[in-house]
Amino acid sequence: MESSQSIPNLPLFFSMFFFIYLMAYFLVFRNWSPKIRPEACSCLISIFHGTPAVFLATHAILSDPHRGFASPNTKTQALVIDYSIAYFLMDLLHYIVFYPRDVIFIGHHSATLFVFLTCRHLVFHGACAILSLLILAEVTSACQNAWTLASERRYDNEFAAKVYDFLSPYFYAFYTVVRGFLAPLFVSRMGAFYASGGADTVIPKWVWISWLLVVIMAISVSILWVSNLCLQLYGERKGKLQKKKN
Repeated sequence: MESSQSIPNLPLFFSMFFFIYLMAYFLVFRNWSPKIRPEACSCLISIFHGTPAVFLATHAILSDPHRGFASPNTKTQALVIDYSIAYFLMDLLHYIVFYPRDVIFIGHHSATLFVFLTCRHLVFHGACAILSLLILAEVTSACQNAWTLASERRYDNEFAAKVYDFLSPYFYAFYTVVRGFLAPLFVSRMGAFYASGGADTVIPKWVWISWLLVVIMAISVSILWVSNLCLQLYGERKGKLQKKKN
């Protein structure tokens, strides 16, 4: 069982993401429009979190010989959770400062932090399940951030427009497979295990039920988001074909 007496890694990880954000804002994207610079900075810290988190979480899960939906958190798993908590805290601060009316993302980050914090510092079990969800959430991160950066500049930069046009169909397809099929499949297995009472002795019902509700809502919003993007892409491509015919 993990101890919650101190959180030595969290301040270090948060400082790292905060430094990356400042570097992005004042150096990397200093020539970008003030309207899109904060979003670009958010993408950069996401890049430093997403793909590394996938590899770190995978290693943390596979290195645990007793891994399962109700297994005790290992030190390595707790370390990865701290890494993600630091990122989501930094990105939540970003939204509160620059986009205080974006209640969807603020709510998403707050709910995600609730899941991580309860797993890490309240029940001390279930990290394998939570980190598996993290992998599914972040495996599309690199592609999504590249797409987002290109999207922000596609109207004033020809190269960005080409990258956006090229990435869009592949990113939408990849995202749809992960969020529309793999994630629901995993969540259904996770929910079936918890509903069977397999974790009731170590994870209170209200905790795992809240985890499932947060994840199901996040997946639902993701599917709606990518569905709208697919419809938009279809309309754009259809419009271009009609122009060529004319």
